[in-house]
Amino acid sequence: MQSELSSSRADGPTGKHRVEPVLAGGPGRERGGVAGDRIECIVLAAGESKRMGRPKLLLRLGQSTVLEQTVDNLLNSEVNRVIVVLGDRAEEVVKPIANRAVAVAVNPDYRRGMSTSIVAGLSLINDKTRAVMLALADQPFIDTPTVNRLIDEFRAHNRGIAIPVYQGRRGHPVIFAIEYKEELLRLRGDAGGKLIIEQHPQDVLEVDVDCEGINIDIDTEDGYQRERSRLK
Repeated sequence: MQSELSSSRADGPTGKHRVEPVLAGGPGRERGGVAGDRIECIVLAAGESKRMGRPKLLLRLGQSTVLEQTVDNLLNSEVNRVIVVLGDRAEEVVKPIANRAVAVAVNPDYRRGMSTSIVAGLSLINDKTRAVMLALADQPFIDTPTVNRLIDEFRAHNRGIAIPVYQGRRGHPVIFAIEYKEELLRLRGDAGGKLIIEQHPQDVLEVDVDCEGINIDIDTEDGYQRERSRLK
């Protein structure tokens, strides 16, 4: 199926935003579940790969690209829907996932920082969503069981934020209850969810996981070659 791209734009410091629906391969897989337990994942994939010097999401890892592996791990998990937010070279980056069951938003303001991609992704979430998972597109080594453990623990505890922890170090993805939507929409520049986490320590659930991948991202050529060699 041919991908159809349109844009979501954040306008000005008030956080007001205009949205045009953006789809690649359809509206995204809708996984069923218990009412009130709906969790959607926003994959942040709009960056310029400045440190890498070439589009890192299109780099090969085994039989797939970095972006494909990240997306597939999430699609195989218990998240109800996956939304991928693109920016730099969107028409090129979307091609490997054009037939995946994901929704795709294009953020024309990606140069203004990660916060604009979070806003773009939030504009597409379902009204019945209970929580939003924020994932980084350049973390292909976070396996599906780890994602599912994070979801299960979030659902089992009365906390608004769930963070995976490997050997004492926090990583990604992070789940935010929908009550944090307005705070996420007010983020500016390259501020991600870390600021909100710091402001609400009492509402944070740390989930121990056995997955080093929560702290591995592919930002540099050396890093890519090192992680690629593990797969050989």
